Amino acid sequence: MKYDLLIVGAGLYGAVFARAALDAGKKVLVIEKRDHIAGNIYSEKVEGIEVHKYGPHIFHTSDRTVWDYVNRFAEFNRYTNCPIARYKDEQYSLPFNMHTFYAMWGTKTPQEAKEKIEQQRREAGITEPKNLEEQAISLVGRDIYEKLIKGYTEKQWGRPCTELPAFIIKRLPVRLTYDNNYFNDRWQGVPEDGYTAMVQRMFEGAEIELNTDYFADRDKFDHIAERMVFTGMIDQFFEEKLGTLEYRSLRFETEVLDCANYQGNTLVNYTEYEIPYTRIIEHKHFVLREQLENPKTVITKEYPAAWKPGDEPYYPINNEKNNTLYEKYKALAAERKDVIFGGRLGGYQYLDMDKVIAKALADLKEI
Repeated sequence: MKYDLLIVGAGLYGAVFARAALDAGKKVLVIEKRDHIAGNIYSEKVEGIEVHKYGPHIFHTSDRTVWDYVNRFAEFNRYTNCPIARYKDEQYSLPFNMHTFYAMWGTKTPQEAKEKIEQQRREAGITEPKNLEEQAISLVGRDIYEKLIKGYTEKQWGRPCTELPAFIIKRLPVRLTYDNNYFNDRWQGVPEDGYTAMVQRMFEGAEIELNTDYFADRDKFDHIAERMVFTGMIDQFFEEKLGTLEYRSLRFETEVLDCANYQGNTLVNYTEYEIPYTRIIEHKHFVLREQLENPKTVITKEYPAAWKPGDEPYYPINNEKNNTLYEKYKALAAERKDVIFGGRLGGYQYLDMDKVIAKALADLKEI
């Protein structure tokens, strides 16, 4: 055994484990099949602008322990997430708030907005929402559902809203105020010098091998360290012997534009089903100085995509069938005392960045 700890996957979950092991004087090897560290939060400079290669990532948390932890490795700016939703020639605020309700219905007070939503909920005859469509109409009424939720969601998940579980949209922010901040958390921001630099500091002192696939030389890596942290797909680790877990994937098109400001906002969602991408990200708005100083801009169009084995998995499909299968793999994983499974693929759940760190810190305490 050449190492105390092998970490498969150079993302955020593995970085927390690496930092703890390194601080304890352990010898750590990190292997990553991509050509870079930081997983899906990887960012890189394009035309002097920090670009989030795999979609927008805004760090937000109400957990003081997690906030203090990430501030060990990065200085965060004051970025506040205030997306815009576009439907045909109409534009609305996200999260759904008094600005949205006024633009949709002309309502000027919280009471008027509440009455409009309640009226549309009654007209739909919904008491106990059984799917995403019914849940959305219960929360914001039919008009907002039809214009701002239905097309976007069906693009994102590749199936009708009536076939999607209600819980997907239960955390949708709905406010009877004029607050445009998408998140309710106490702290939020983006690292001033990018996520890659933050994760690099977390891995400082570890040996890192990029372009290295664990499954291409599994016998070697299974005998190279006393313990393993595995952040890949849990079903792949067990050779899919119980079945294959399902995901949704994404495709990104990034381009440099010869203008200083393309859309005036970091995120604009395109909610019509007929438009194939779900949103356009203008990266320079993450960092104020880049917005002011750079004569060029970089945008990314984000396209949802079907997933098949071999594609990059982004969103676990946590329906009853997949969750039942995952629980069986989780039972197999519990038998492997030499391997810790974590992250969104190892744990088969979509996690915000703060929840990834909190879970890794909790798992560290257990071992």
